[in-house]
Amino acid sequence: MSMRTPLGRVRGLGAAGTGTDHFWVQRVTAVAGIPLTVGFIVIVAMLVGRNHAATVQILASPIVALTMILFIATIVYHMWIGMQVIIEDYVNDPLHKAVVVMANTFFCCVMGLASIFAVLKISFGV
Repeated sequence: MSMRTPLGRVRGLGAAGTGTDHFWVQRVTAVAGIPLTVGFIVIVAMLVGRNHAATVQILASPIVALTMILFIATIVYHMWIGMQVIIEDYVNDPLHKAVVVMANTFFCCVMGLASIFAVLKISFGV
């Protein structure tokens, strides 16, 4: 016996009627984060023991800067979605939930933009 309506069975949608968007975006950003994390670790390993000028020179490379920006964007987006799902699952009060979801969004935006700004500032030598 199914609890789904006939229209829901035809469309193949879940109880909320939206499918599994967060689930798939979380998985895609996790998979995309694997090679970007490896690249990030390689870049950081190249910076160990170098002076400031050499570090800026390595980080100013377009490929390195692009790798860092993609890493930051992917990981921050993954973090935002993950924390939003946790908040929606475990915070029961609607007002408190709305405030915490907004705080999560602002925090992730600020962290992502500040990090990308730092990479661009080093990359363009400003």
